[in-house]
Amino acid sequence: MVSKDQTIGGIIFIVCVIIAILYVVLLFGAEWIKDLGWVTDSGAVRFWVIAVPVFVAFVAIMGIGAWIGWTMATTPPPKPIEEITSEIEEKKEEEKAEEKIAEEAPTETEEEKKPERKKKSEK
Repeated sequence: MVSKDQTIGGIIFIVCVIIAILYVVLLFGAEWIKDLGWVTDSGAVRFWVIAVPVFVAFVAIMGIGAWIGWTMATTPPPKPIEEITSEIEEKKEEEKAEEKIAEEAPTETEEEKKPERKKKSEK
């Protein structure tokens, strides 16, 4: 069974191949189309076959440039490196202080643990 993504990919492939064939036929076969009587000026067909993709590409590139500019204009600046390094150092100091507190805390001896285990087993 074909997945949804594969189906969409196949459709995109077929559409692109059809458009490419149509483009080549219109660009190089404009005289043939004129002979069929579909158009009166093959030069005009060639002009539009070239002009439309160039226009679409130009607008797409300008749109991408505008999007990048808008993103850069509306994104807040990052924190300075000095702030980031000072935050990292503070976290390290806090971790060291917590480790010292944990080391100083009294730990249970083995003898204290044994009676608890007996109580659990008795239950």
